[in-house]
Amino acid sequence: MNFEYAAAPESRSVVKIDPEYGHFINGKWVNGSAHFNTINPATEEVLSRIALGTAADVDAAVKAARNAFDKSWSKLSGRERGKYLFRIARIMQERAREFAVLETLDNGKPIRESRDVDVPLSAAHFFYHAGWADKLEYAGVETTTAPHGVVGQIIPWNFPLLMLAWKVAPALATGNTVVLKPAETTSLTALLFAQVCQQAGLPDGVVNIVTGDGSTGSAIVNHPGIDKIAFTGSTEVGKLIARAVAPTNKSLTLELGGKGANIVFGDAAIDETVEGIVNGIFFNQGHVCCAGSRLILQESIADEVLEKLKRRMDKIRVGDPLDKNTDLGAINSAEQLAKIRELTAAGEAEGAGRWSANCALPENGFWFAPTIFTGVTQAHRIAREEIFGPVLSVLTFRTPAEAIEKANNTPFGLSAGIWSEKGSNILWATQQLRAGVIWANTFNKFDPASPFGGYKESGWGREGGRHGLSAYLKGSAK
Repeated sequence: MNFEYAAAPESRSVVKIDPEYGHFINGKWVNGSAHFNTINPATEEVLSRIALGTAADVDAAVKAARNAFDKSWSKLSGRERGKYLFRIARIMQERAREFAVLETLDNGKPIRESRDVDVPLSAAHFFYHAGWADKLEYAGVETTTAPHGVVGQIIPWNFPLLMLAWKVAPALATGNTVVLKPAETTSLTALLFAQVCQQAGLPDGVVNIVTGDGSTGSAIVNHPGIDKIAFTGSTEVGKLIARAVAPTNKSLTLELGGKGANIVFGDAAIDETVEGIVNGIFFNQGHVCCAGSRLILQESIADEVLEKLKRRMDKIRVGDPLDKNTDLGAINSAEQLAKIRELTAAGEAEGAGRWSANCALPENGFWFAPTIFTGVTQAHRIAREEIFGPVLSVLTFRTPAEAIEKANNTPFGLSAGIWSEKGSNILWATQQLRAGVIWANTFNKFDPASPFGGYKESGWGREGGRHGLSAYLKGSAK
């Protein structure tokens, strides 16, 4: 018999969304001169109107951040800075349900993920970096260190709150002040975080949030008062930022795109591996830069893995992101859905075999069924380009050397996964793979103490762990 789950929607009553938002500059809310809509991607409902930041707004935020750095924040001891970070982390935990519901409404990801992953990890980053604030001399960075000053931070739409925490927490712990721009389509949790900063009593100007589109981000990157840029987003935009920053004295970290390989050896535990494959590509609708979007299967087990994978994919529940039973939520925007459709159409046109899970998609909103392509070669666009959606490309190999060659045959180098019962296979493969993050018999596991970042076109520098602290410090001449 086929038993259906009863609907279990999370209540929206826990969040209050204002009809219109301004910028958060110098500890106060500042009206914007123009606004744009932010919508719920699952329903296309307009949630609010978000301010479109201008060069003047960015200039005001940079001046506020510089004043706060010079007069208050840089004067505090690490211990005192840590107290503020601890306070922010505790308030985020207290308001966790509010953050989770708002993130799901604005982003489209399942409430189960925002509740159990995004929000707890965001608070954990503030707790972790609060602990480092008075221990920087033990972090393995230079013995005499100083913050850069004012840091410009630009974050993406796939993990809006978590990416904010990844960037703001280490910046504050090391004594910098911040001008942050959230993604155009997902600004609401960043604006709620501004309320948390007020609630925590953070000195005015230490964190400034200017919302807007690419022009706002460009104003931050090119502002002469910014000492460091930290960007997470597409490789194409990352290259533009690198070119803009190159003639200046600004420091730069970039966390960019990926096309992660998930390698399955013939001795892998297949049932566990199938769960790992599903988590690797369908978590957060595939809107993950380190997603395991290329499945590289040893030929001896390829048929069995694919049979079990298809059976498992048919059980993925697609629908209302606020329903606690939902596994796969909405695609974040119409623009991203169009990109996914373009690349999957190219996969079919180039001769790959397409299979999608049997699921009914809602009529309103932006949706895409979990999909796999077989018969994929290295020449296919779907094997080379980042789709950033719930689409898996399957390749096969006969020898371990062939698996590594296929895994490394990409301009990206962010992540990889290895599935094997033999420690020798895992250790050998990790030494051969050119990827910044490698998981063994698991995928998409994150921890604030573990550094994250990639090689080649996947970025410069590391975020998280003590390695990520060094990006926010510069050598000091006593």
